[in-house]
Amino acid sequence: MALLFQPIQFGSLQLQNKIVIAPMCQYSATEQGEITYWHEQQWANYALSGAGLCIVEATAVQPEGRISYADLGLWNDEQAKQIKTLLEKVKSISPMPFAIQLAHAGRKASTDKPWAGKGQFKPDEAHGWQTVSASDIPFQADEHPPKALSQSEIEQVIADFAESAKRAVDAGFDLIELHAAHGYLLHQFMSPLSNKRDDQYGGSLENRIRLTLEVLQAMKAAVPEGYPIGVRISASDWMDQPDSWTIDSSIELSKALEAAGAAYIHISSAGLHVKQNIDVKPNYQVPFADAIKKVVSIPVIAVGLITEAKQAEDILQKGQADAIALARAILYDPHWPWHAAAALEEKIKISPQYLRCAPHGLNHLFEPF
Repeated sequence: MALLFQPIQFGSLQLQNKIVIAPMCQYSATEQGEITYWHEQQWANYALSGAGLCIVEATAVQPEGRISYADLGLWNDEQAKQIKTLLEKVKSISPMPFAIQLAHAGRKASTDKPWAGKGQFKPDEAHGWQTVSASDIPFQADEHPPKALSQSEIEQVIADFAESAKRAVDAGFDLIELHAAHGYLLHQFMSPLSNKRDDQYGGSLENRIRLTLEVLQAMKAAVPEGYPIGVRISASDWMDQPDSWTIDSSIELSKALEAAGAAYIHISSAGLHVKQNIDVKPNYQVPFADAIKKVVSIPVIAVGLITEAKQAEDILQKGQADAIALARAILYDPHWPWHAAAALEEKIKISPQYLRCAPHGLNHLFEPF
């Protein structure tokens, strides 16, 4: 039997298969960080995909934590109310669990929509604001420097992650993913390339991972006991220099995250430095997942140019990861899980309205929710 279509447990949450829709920014919210019709059709599309879990896009816990002025937010009750209404609609057409990724962009905030090509706005420009980070080092040399967070501001960030976690539970999400990857705020604290602090949040590895662990612990204290919170990390900065974030750093972080009660670890990479040197190819991040899986007992999710069913199944069969996340592949092919089930000759549950579309000879693989 194909492992890809076997159930998996993320803490208290069971998924019907091991296909996860990874969070993907849509840059389609209002300037108040509220959902739009785009999210309604997008989430409904995800719900009918046949995947085991959908994690919706990076959602900011503070206004200044958005990547762009068009990012989704969960820093106030009105945002949560609108999301709750949408989730109720989506769950009326599919039993698939939905999760949300809570995030803070740090110094990589205050940008335009990526397809507009503007890059980062300065604080005095429309759609711009003062960014923050571990230190006052900009992501790109020509950008306005971020403000190094003070102790009280760090405490506020932690509190805002916890408050957003409460709202996520109240809105109806089944799981929360903490975004500590891709060069955003928590990653900025972890990498010595962006963190030059000399207080308890800088210097040693233990100090640099402190904020991520404190955020996770605060979020867990804010949600019901047993509610699952996973963490997405960048396993490597992909920099050819010793004073960067590496797989060895991620192994130590992953052990600490497991000890702190993370439900899983989602292994991505990079995003911290403009001079990163990535060898992009199919499975290019799988060795990172494999290395971390060897040292933790909680599930590990692999992601990154995994586009074919047999490719995904091979990763699981080799024991390199416990689940497979898809991003661009499922945007291109919204019914990727259906096609994967057909390729691997495994059964999958889909909406009964779609049963008639099963290819000839494969009807037995498609079952109703």
